[in-house]
Amino acid sequence: MIVEHVQTSVRKEATEITSIVEEHVKNIKSGIVVVYVPHTTAGVTINEAFDPSVVEDLLNELTRLVPYSSHYKHLEGNADAHIQASIIGSSVTIPVENGKLILGKWQGVFFVEFDGPRNRKFFIKIIEG
Repeated sequence: MIVEHVQTSVRKEATEITSIVEEHVKNIKSGIVVVYVPHTTAGVTINEAFDPSVVEDLLNELTRLVPYSSHYKHLEGNADAHIQASIIGSSVTIPVENGKLILGKWQGVFFVEFDGPRNRKFFIKIIEG
């Protein structure tokens, strides 16, 4: 299991981590890689990496759907972040062939922060086969 770190700088942001994952699979002939985020207020997703407005729209819509509010029962002030992270999810699985992630032409892997800024980590698990 590989541990990587991300330093987020604002409360909500999406950080592309594709190149970090690619570096770890460059010697893998065939298999899958799982990227897992062990935080309840952050997640990981695959989405368009070419146009940064796509992930900006994603964050804006999640904020619109699940706004920061005082009406939640969770009293730490980050209930919206917990809900948004659950919507995004905590892991992605990507096929690997000849040392390359099998992603669509415009796709990238994003660490998504909902309760920053924080020093976060994510795990990479490579399964060859």
